[in-house]
Amino acid sequence: MNARALYEALLDTDGSYEDVIAPWLAQAATGDYRARLRTAATPRDRWWARDGDLREELYALSRVSDFLLLGPQLQPYLSLFTALGMAPFDAPSRFDPFLHEITEVEQADDPHSPIEILDIRWPGLMLGELLFNRAGARVRAGAAHAEHGVADRWPLYWTHRRAHRPTRDLSQGWGGNSQWRTDFRLDYRTPVRDLLNVAEDAPIDGRPDLDPDDHGNLGPDERLLTPAERRELLRNRTFLRTPAASSDPDWAADLFPFEWCLPMAVKRTD
Repeated sequence: MNARALYEALLDTDGSYEDVIAPWLAQAATGDYRARLRTAATPRDRWWARDGDLREELYALSRVSDFLLLGPQLQPYLSLFTALGMAPFDAPSRFDPFLHEITEVEQADDPHSPIEILDIRWPGLMLGELLFNRAGARVRAGAAHAEHGVADRWPLYWTHRRAHRPTRDLSQGWGGNSQWRTDFRLDYRTPVRDLLNVAEDAPIDGRPDLDPDDHGNLGPDERLLTPAERRELLRNRTFLRTPAASSDPDWAADLFPFEWCLPMAVKRTD
């Protein structure tokens, strides 16, 4: 009983996705699958340090989500993940990179116009305090905040597939079995702080920032980015504006931000 089997069945079917999802969910309901997922719903007790298999299962579920959103197939997407205990969110609100993935930018005439959500293309999903999937948002913004052709078209990291842009995750380039040993990115929204890209060996009360004076976790290309650009890439999983180092998306595709995080002790400001 695993999400990889569901993903492969969805790839192989010529029929309705609901006809594939329904029996898989029925099998999940007979066991402890949903209860096991709830283990990941809060960052308490650092569950990820002792249950790497659950991180891999969440990653496999994210591949299912990515596949269903290629269409997008919103009804199967919602039916599946709400049945697994996830809560959808889709109300337009102030743009929040924790909650919103930019799918399209309408460029405002004023370059300093802030990012404004125009509509939601697909709902996001939360599993308790864990972000499972961001909501897809069409936005209007000035070029100083989000550029058309960059925020909506440059490589999107920690993501396996999107219909409208290139993506990068740690499964790519590996064989048929090895790719499924990829860890799901863990982002938590707790009552007091956001925890971004939780690391296996990090305590939840703090971890070193992307320190501009400490390049130990940065390769040569990553060092060309400013600290602000690195933070932007980590928060948004892509760039919102053309980085100063290069205007070539192919260059950006080769960056390796997967081990980066922001300080987990910093409180939310909203």
